[in-house]
Amino acid sequence: MAGALLRGGVRRFPWLCNVLLYGGLFAAGDAAQQLWRRRGQPPDWAQTRRVALVALAFHGNFSYVWLRALERALPGRRPPAVLGKVLCDQLLGAPVAVLAFYTGMSILQKKEDIFSDCRKKFWNTYKTGLMYWPFVQRIRSGYRCALWCFLNVPLYLRTGTVQMSVIAGS
Repeated sequence: MAGALLRGGVRRFPWLCNVLLYGGLFAAGDAAQQLWRRRGQPPDWAQTRRVALVALAFHGNFSYVWLRALERALPGRRPPAVLGKVLCDQLLGAPVAVLAFYTGMSILQKKEDIFSDCRKKFWNTYKTGLMYWPFVQRIRSGYRCALWCFLNVPLYLRTGTVQMSVIAGS
C-alpha cells in the first residue's frame, strides 16, 4: 500500500517530490556533517535551515529541469548517450550547482562579499565532485524505471551533500 502510494505520488507530482526530497536531503546532510564534526556541541540549526532553503529554492528545481533536459537531449542508455550526459552534467551543470550553493549560502548568511566562498571553495568542491558524481550519473542513466531513479539517486545525493557540507564547513 505504501509503495503504491509513493509510486503514485512520484508519478503524479514529480517536480514537487524532487524539490522536497532535495530540501530534506540537503538538510539531513548538513545536520549529519555538523553532528560528525561538532561532537559534543549542539548543531547550528540556522545553518541547516539555510542549506535546506538553498536546496528548496534552487537545487531541487535546477536538478529536475537539468536532468530532464539532458535526458531529452541525449536519450538512451547506450554508452555514447550516457557518456554525453555525464560530460554535459560535469562540465555545465555541476559548476552552476556549486556556484549557486556557495552564493546562496553567502546571501543567506548576509556576507558582504557573496562570492568569497566561491573563490575559496569552488575548485575543491568541483574536483571532489568529479571523483564522485560521474559514477552516480552512470548508475542513474542505467535505470529504466523513473521510480527507481527517483528512489536511488537521493541516497547518492545524501552522500554528496555531506561531502559538500564538509567542504563548505572547512
